[in-house]
Amino acid sequence: MPRVCFTLQVRRDRMAEYVERHAAVWPEMLRALHDTGWHDYSLFLRDDGLLVGYLETPDLAAAQAGMARTDVNARWQAEMAEFFEELDLPPDQGFWQLSEVFHLEDQLATLPADDTPDAPTQTAQDQP
Repeated sequence: MPRVCFTLQVRRDRMAEYVERHAAVWPEMLRALHDTGWHDYSLFLRDDGLLVGYLETPDLAAAQAGMARTDVNARWQAEMAEFFEELDLPPDQGFWQLSEVFHLEDQLATLPADDTPDAPTQTAQDQP
């Protein structure tokens, strides 16, 4: 399934509240995300406000369009917009999508069967 990674910038003065809000996302929002194709969705926040999001979805445009048709998303995005810097669009549309440049499993899958990496071996230093 395609992987999507994106960034946004959370205002530093709103970071604590942003974290609190995401500790208790509305159940209706959680169900809508899942039902519209947002899978394994995670958010990571750095102490300077850099927010990194990751999700897997068969079709990002379809997942975004599905959410755009829900009332709960309109309410959530309206409340979340004030947490972000430099957004011209709602947060779910205004993020910066990153290009994937490496995925371990994809590269391992291209190796010949006899060329798969061996499990790391312990050295004398690693022994208890």
